[in-house]
Amino acid sequence: MDSIQQNVVVRKLAPEVFRQRFVIEGYFDREIRRDDIEVFFREVCKELGLRAYGDPIIFTPGTMGKEENQGFDAFIPLIDSGISLYVWSKAKFFSAVFFTCKGFDEAKASAFTKKFMNAGDCETFAF
Repeated sequence: MDSIQQNVVVRKLAPEVFRQRFVIEGYFDREIRRDDIEVFFREVCKELGLRAYGDPIIFTPGTMGKEENQGFDAFIPLIDSGISLYVWSKAKFFSAVFFTCKGFDEAKASAFTKKFMNAGDCETFAF
């Protein structure tokens, strides 16, 4: 897995508020259904010690929009912020965004996501 860090300067607003942001995206080699997304959220939260306070919200545009953009947009609210997952079914591409106010192990998040998605080529970005 490759990681990218761009030379982006981000002004640190509200330094008194802890937050961790991590993105992993790549190509997957499995079928992703609505139920799979629910399982992903439940299991990744358990793996990282993060606590959800609600059920995942999962949208699929159906026949709206471009065919190549069909898939899922999903979010799970955490007591310490949330995780979003975007899936492009036709391209077999995903992007997961972890935003928490509680620290977590990025290597675990990456390894779990990559294994769950059966993903080969991935990129990660933390900020």
